[in-house]
Amino acid sequence: MSNPVFFSAAGTLDHLVPGGHFGLQGPEARHAVTVRRLAPGESVDISDGAGKRLTGTVVAASPSELTVECSALTVEEKPDIRLVLVQALAKGDRDELAVETATELGIDAVIPWQSERSIVRWKGERAAKSHAKWQSVATAAAKQARRAWIPEVRAAVETPGLAAAVGAADLAIVLHEDAVRPLRSVLESWQATANGSGPREILLIVGPEGGISPREVTRLCSAGAVTALLGHHVLRSSTAGPAAVVLASDVLGRWSAPAG
Repeated sequence: MSNPVFFSAAGTLDHLVPGGHFGLQGPEARHAVTVRRLAPGESVDISDGAGKRLTGTVVAASPSELTVECSALTVEEKPDIRLVLVQALAKGDRDELAVETATELGIDAVIPWQSERSIVRWKGERAAKSHAKWQSVATAAAKQARRAWIPEVRAAVETPGLAAAVGAADLAIVLHEDAVRPLRSVLESWQATANGSGPREILLIVGPEGGISPREVTRLCSAGAVTALLGHHVLRSSTAGPAAVVLASDVLGRWSAPAG
């Protein structure tokens, strides 16, 4: 069974070496000791959420600090092709469910989208709280999935902002039930013709329960997006993004390569 993972602040593992001791403090230490009940002698992983992972053995445990002796340090690089989920705001907790599941499946970043048909509105104080909640959901899901990278929840956008993001992306795909080409075909064609190397981003754009309006589809396609059909059935807003992540990960060979 894989080790449980806990997160420390970015940069805290930078100067650690095998054989050294690391003290995990704060809420993560309390969770490790009071909820997971970790005790001396047990194995654990600690990540900085930015690719660096400590694997070690607990040598002391208290609610205020979990002390771990480092046996190995590994670094997982970001994938060359990053998958970004653009998730329209949805009622209830369906958008948060999409973020949670997509994180477990390997999404690299999330963009909250205030679409025309989104019932939920992020404004003022609610916007800040909702953004923090999405980031918390992504962090918890990354921990559950034993990931070394925590997906970044980027600033929320309305459709003009999303059109700008589409123009900057290497590939932007609007998942739409009226599309003609299957998502797999779009991804395979892009992969076969993509030039160069280095960091590239693919946006997977998911609308709200009411769907993406024709005006929004036109605007996003004018900015460079293409539409794609995810499957034979119309999926919920909370399901479409994770399903697209699974298919894209398969096409890009991400699940046949080492984690990172």
